[in-house]
Amino acid sequence: MAFYEKGPVRIHYQEAGSGFPLFVIPGGGQNSTIGFMSDRAPFNAIEEFKDEYRCITADLRNAPSGQSSGPLEIDRPWDSYADDHLALMDHLGIRRYMVIGYCIGGPFIWKLIQRAPERIVAAVVSQPVGFRKESNPMYDNSMQTWGPALVKQRPDLTMDMIDKFLTRMYVTNADFVFSVPRDVVQGCQAPVLVMPDETPSHPYEPAIESAMLAPKSELTFFPWKDTKEKIPLAVRHVRTFLKANRPA
Repeated sequence: MAFYEKGPVRIHYQEAGSGFPLFVIPGGGQNSTIGFMSDRAPFNAIEEFKDEYRCITADLRNAPSGQSSGPLEIDRPWDSYADDHLALMDHLGIRRYMVIGYCIGGPFIWKLIQRAPERIVAAVVSQPVGFRKESNPMYDNSMQTWGPALVKQRPDLTMDMIDKFLTRMYVTNADFVFSVPRDVVQGCQAPVLVMPDETPSHPYEPAIESAMLAPKSELTFFPWKDTKEKIPLAVRHVRTFLKANRPA
């Protein structure tokens, strides 16, 4: 266990293994924490790949069940999280790296590619969240669970502030992968492996559209996580993808 601090932001992170750096972004929406990897992930990327890679993962800023904290930047939610991800890599002395992101990690990866395309060697987007025309479960679920839990911990925050933050994140200009417009994905020069899902929070259509737009994309088979027997095959695809795109 380790902590990185920059101004008012304090990020809890962990490392495992050695080799080329692989940043692993846990799922769980706004409550994205290291514990997701062992408790809820369809496969634990840290355990799967620490034999070949230097794996780094972290609690998301202000995840109630985690140990990372910082200001609630209402006007720039996606960028505030990207600030943390990039600053952590700077703190560790890592310039270029590969990244795997589950769930909310999908939009985080696209934001990193927009902000620092020269640093992302290759990316795996697993069961990404995205815009769904019929409903907005990311906003709804976060208002019902994450917001009240965080406000209970942080007397400096209110539910009105939570609402404004989540509205900017998931409602204002809501479309596609939430964090970036289509031209960012279309201009991505890093190889990307997309692992689509189909649940209320992980819609199939934007995942497929991102794969169709990104010029160096691949798709794993679908469905790949509906039975436990299929998951090892999907993990082999991830391993092959990472190895093929890892710098010599």
